[in-house]
Amino acid sequence: MSEEALPEADRVPGAPHPRETLRLFGQDAAQRDFLQALNADRLHHGWLITGPLGVGKATLAWQIARFLLATAGEADGGLFGGPPQYDSLQVDPDHPAARRIAARSEPGLFSITRTVNEKTGRLRDQIVIDDIRGLTHFLHMSSAEGGRRVVIVDAADDMNMNAANGLLKMLEEPPARTTLLLISHQPSRLLPTIRSRCRELRLHPLSPEDMHAALQQAGLEVEETPALAELSAGSVGEALRLVRLGGMEMYQHLVALFSTMPGFDRQQALKLAEAAAQRGAADKFELLLTLIDTFVTRLARTGATGQPPLVEAAPGEAALLSRLAPNAHKAREWAVAAQEITDRSRHGQAVNLDPAALVLDTVFRIQKTASA
Repeated sequence: MSEEALPEADRVPGAPHPRETLRLFGQDAAQRDFLQALNADRLHHGWLITGPLGVGKATLAWQIARFLLATAGEADGGLFGGPPQYDSLQVDPDHPAARRIAARSEPGLFSITRTVNEKTGRLRDQIVIDDIRGLTHFLHMSSAEGGRRVVIVDAADDMNMNAANGLLKMLEEPPARTTLLLISHQPSRLLPTIRSRCRELRLHPLSPEDMHAALQQAGLEVEETPALAELSAGSVGEALRLVRLGGMEMYQHLVALFSTMPGFDRQQALKLAEAAAQRGAADKFELLLTLIDTFVTRLARTGATGQPPLVEAAPGEAALLSRLAPNAHKAREWAVAAQEITDRSRHGQAVNLDPAALVLDTVFRIQKTASA
């Protein structure tokens, strides 16, 4: 299988790879923090880039890598004065380093992600020690032009224990002029010793305006709708999934189905279940379970706060949430239901339960709570 044909674990389906994404929207504070450290000559060897899925962590990592390698020859500031001061991480796409990175031929950059198991031809579930051994070889090679080397780990959460311990050794004794960029969606899953040896850059959900700009950059011409930003929780990656799989319409159908509760529209429920069970609809089935979980979570939050979210994710949602979760007592019931639904979904997927049966079981559980 050619390199181009292999699946990329660090790429969102339907979107350009982060190495190809030249602008980062909505994360000015994180970019500023990195530049302040660099301009103060306090560039840490390890950076932990954290935040929710799909808000630009990988894009920032590749932007930093591109910048560090493009400015490597400027770092010493020449014969007089200190190092140069920078106010932006932007690099001209025609810069030699940027072009090498785009072509995956930059000798000063090493990227670690889940790789393909040669025996099965499928992506591994974890980053394994062999991937880290490749990094060891890279770091023992002579330095690239300007002496800088950059390592990107996407995502550090995916490392198994052996791989994590292998990376830890490099963080404990980092080679000179080497910067390690660790992307993490759930930092709590990392070894405390890895977290303690990195400086954190925290990214946040995007505003509707930044979301719209990021989606346009990814090649999607969609309307700037607050509902999309709301349902995706400010995540460009999730917004791409919603647009690609028809998630906005799917959520509207869910709200319409649940609007009859505590009654039950069996035909609508069966139609939803049958759609989830169609051959080749695995991605839509996963999204449907996510959207059901989102709806129940929004119910619990509405009851706890005494008011629905400020932005509706579907027409009529606010009134429905207020009716089904009118108080804190009901919020607790919905919170329990949300956990049970999550546990049942995971178990059902683990034992390959029929998708239609799993969806119907979930709808029955929601009806039970609505009727209580």
